[in-house]
Amino acid sequence: MAAKTKKFSIIDHGLTVEGTVSGQGQLVVKGTVKGRLEGEEVVIAEEGAVDAETRAKRITIGGRFEGQLEATESLTILSTGSCSGDITCKELVVEAGGALNAKVTQLNTPGPV
Repeated sequence: MAAKTKKFSIIDHGLTVEGTVSGQGQLVVKGTVKGRLEGEEVVIAEEGAVDAETRAKRITIGGRFEGQLEATESLTILSTGSCSGDITCKELVVEAGGALNAKVTQLNTPGPV
């Protein structure tokens, strides 16, 4: 049986994408995205910027994010990251030094048993 390959895409430094970006696997943004962004796992690198309506299972922000964001599993803001806008997520982690200036709504999680 062949090994399962994880899909991996990069929007590299110096590249600006305007419109809708949608994909599977991990998407690393080192450039700029404006518009709409959808995927399984989105990583905004330190040099990356996203100004978009974004939806993914897992989102990690090391650069700048502004807009509407939904992380159905987790949102992590690294020490170099900044996030502003309207945020909906299940789990939220903000490292020391990370900036969060947003309205945050937590997705329903099961209560204690």
